[in-house]
Amino acid sequence: MPNDQTDKRLSRSKALNLPNVVKDEVGKINSTLDMFSSSEAFATARDKKFNKKKEQAKAEARDAEWEQACKIPESSSDLIVITKTKKLGAYIIAVTQKSPAKFRSVFVNRMHNLCLDALQDMFRANFIRQDCIENKKQREKYQTDAIIKLKMLGYIGLLAENAGCLLTRQLKQISIQVSDAVNLAAAWRKSDDEKWREKEK
Repeated sequence: MPNDQTDKRLSRSKALNLPNVVKDEVGKINSTLDMFSSSEAFATARDKKFNKKKEQAKAEARDAEWEQACKIPESSSDLIVITKTKKLGAYIIAVTQKSPAKFRSVFVNRMHNLCLDALQDMFRANFIRQDCIENKKQREKYQTDAIIKLKMLGYIGLLAENAGCLLTRQLKQISIQVSDAVNLAAAWRKSDDEKWREKEK
């Protein structure tokens, strides 16, 4: 029989009282351990062997995809932020190659496009000279668009990891690189503003 408190909160005469903050009682959803426990359950159901320690170690092993992305040759004519975004894109493509098909349209394609679009915005901004106020505004717009896309990429990466599309270590690497790229892009925009102010004096 429902208790008086439940009746009181759900009565027709009163509004439903929802908490302002939902406490995290169970920890991180779809943690690495949760995912491996699910894999273990599937293996058991199929009468297959499952080495939990080995699979856990594999997830925490060195990030071979990032090491591969770092081998991309750098161009002396590229800005640091452009090089950083190129490597980020290569890494995302590498870690999502074997993502389950159900995640392709929801997360994978979106992450690829955001990273490539951010890189394109940076190239466009870099090709515009600050020789008039219109060009300055256009260059700044592309820089801002790139920052927004990178931030959106970081958020989608978080959702993808929570859904099991990315490993925790992969999300960590993506988050670090996105943060670095955003900071570099913001510093680039700030530097442009300072140069413009000096020019206007």
